[in-house]
Amino acid sequence: MAIETLPVGPLQVNCYLLICDQSRQAVVVDPGDEGARILDAVNATGCELKAVINTHGHFDHIGANAYIIEATGVDLMMHSADVPLLKQASDHANIYGLSVVTSPEPTRLLADGDEIEVGELLLKVIHLPGHSPGGICLHVGNDLFVGDGLFAGSVGRTDLPGGNHEQLISGIREKLLILPDATMVYPGHGPETTIGREKMHNPFL
Repeated sequence: MAIETLPVGPLQVNCYLLICDQSRQAVVVDPGDEGARILDAVNATGCELKAVINTHGHFDHIGANAYIIEATGVDLMMHSADVPLLKQASDHANIYGLSVVTSPEPTRLLADGDEIEVGELLLKVIHLPGHSPGGICLHVGNDLFVGDGLFAGSVGRTDLPGGNHEQLISGIREKLLILPDATMVYPGHGPETTIGREKMHNPFL
């Protein structure tokens, strides 16, 4: 799998382009902003975009959904519990003095344990509520895309509507820290890390 990381928007969300080496099929994870730049990156690889996946519904992670889906017609996938956040994203952005284009409705609702086929790749959905009710991670091979659930040296904030600190910490411990220490962790903001590093050094865990 090839992974391209594009920090986008004023909050520098890590948008990920995941490409199957064999089939050249791809998905975009968390297109938070700069839709044209993201599509340019897709086109530059020559891959076939199959879907947009949101790890959760906060405005900074969904801002380019509409641009990409209108341009390509691909599916939009997210957990059902975050659909209300998706619908309220514009109002939430306004609180921070920002604006966001209203996202289309998801065409596939995800749940814990679901699998998403991208060519020869199989992305497993891990439901990780706490930062938001419908937060998910995507696990494929040795790579884990965690949205805003886990960061290098930190965890997602839980003071937003629908947040729950105890639920987030227990979910990380029970669902993520059981993965091999060498598992690469790709968060929604900031640098990459590993499960082993977070076990050893993350003060929240």
